[in-house]
Amino acid sequence: MDDIKSNPRQRALTLPLLASTQFVLILDAAIVGVALPSMGAALGFAAADLSWVANAYILLFGGFLLLGGRVGDLIGRRRTFIIGVLAFTLSSFLGALAQDPLWLVGARAAQGLSAAFIAPSALALLLVTFPEGKERDRALGVWGAVAATGGAAGGLVGGVLTEWLGWASVLYVNVPIGLAVAWLATRILPADAADGRSGRALDLAGAMTVTAGIGIGIYALIDANDAGWTSPRTLLLAALAVSLVAAFVLIERRIANPLVPLTIFRDRLFRTANGIAVLNTMAMFPLFFLLTLYLQRTLGLSPLEAGLAFLPLSLTLLVSTLQGPRLVSRVGAGPALVGAMAVTAAGLAWFALSVADGSSPVAVVGPSFVTGLGAGVAWTASAVVATAGASPQDAGLRSGVLIASQQVGGAAGLAGIVALAVSLGGTALGPGVFTAGLQAGLASAAIIAALGALLALPLIGWRRPSTSMDPSRGSSGAALP
Repeated sequence: MDDIKSNPRQRALTLPLLASTQFVLILDAAIVGVALPSMGAALGFAAADLSWVANAYILLFGGFLLLGGRVGDLIGRRRTFIIGVLAFTLSSFLGALAQDPLWLVGARAAQGLSAAFIAPSALALLLVTFPEGKERDRALGVWGAVAATGGAAGGLVGGVLTEWLGWASVLYVNVPIGLAVAWLATRILPADAADGRSGRALDLAGAMTVTAGIGIGIYALIDANDAGWTSPRTLLLAALAVSLVAAFVLIERRIANPLVPLTIFRDRLFRTANGIAVLNTMAMFPLFFLLTLYLQRTLGLSPLEAGLAFLPLSLTLLVSTLQGPRLVSRVGAGPALVGAMAVTAAGLAWFALSVADGSSPVAVVGPSFVTGLGAGVAWTASAVVATAGASPQDAGLRSGVLIASQQVGGAAGLAGIVALAVSLGGTALGPGVFTAGLQAGLASAAIIAALGALLALPLIGWRRPSTSMDPSRGSSGAALP
């Protein structure tokens, strides 16, 4: 990797390749939203099962991220990245050919599993390609911009494809992109060596317990909407997930070569940044889902019109994520993250006040700009702090933990806030029917974002770490306030 650090042209090619791949992964989590009604009608989905087209992707993506990140560290990030992209491409193609609900849900699960190995490898490759400082900040800004925009753009892209080409096109579109990315990766990304531990046995016990624990936990959150939040099934699944995660911690403390060395969590900056990442996605993921329901079911917009209504949010996220690392350098991580999460909370609260009976799509424009401004800065600023001082050996691990935090937060927010909205307002068609639940859900998201601002307060005074380690620094080399 030292060769690519000294080759500006190759670095310039690496960034768009990795960033565009992350855009597709996040886009794919959201793109099926507006296509779900068409998928359900074409394949004969029961109403209660249709949500699994989206949930299967989230479940496998979030559940296997830590394992995916560590596999990249051990066998090489480029190898893991390319294999993951090819598997993602194949599962997308098979999903587009689906003839029944089980086939489609299985293909979406395979997409999520593939994404879990691609995403941390992509971010780790970015971290080891760009030296820490302004150049890495700029790269993280671009990476975060396209990733965050992918979530918001999913509605627009899905709406256009579904309305013009049919539901299968939201999966077919990944095939040429995936093949192009895999081909370019073999020519742009340098072959990277494993970190020296590849000859040792992988921590299978740790991998199995943490993957099962996170996966069952996400499943419990998703399934709770149907089973009930206090039902025996939900409580049993939650207890099992907690037990597996506890077992994972015990295993990691005792094993010689752990999947996740727990020493990284001694770094207060790393812990705090991951906590903020959880709260940011917990607040933002439900917004995309709830707005899609509001625009199509309450206001009666077509998939394409609903997608266009997301443009202000998409564009603002694009700009603000690019500026996030620069803001950290200028004012510091604490002020940037406190301000970003506070602005996000204000935007979500404005959304809650704006969606009134009989309102028009124009009502979401102002809140979209404010929310996108805050959430975008928080997205990349938290990545800057979480990855500060990361060694090449642990870049994949930190990337996997960070992205896993985002996915778990998003899954928890989507399950909890959507359940609240549905319980209060239902999902029936017609102006005003869904409004009460929608407002409660958006208000809850605003409170979660406000908690993120409070969590960021201890970061005030944080300074960028130097490249050298000394005893006064945390485990990542980050200077403590």
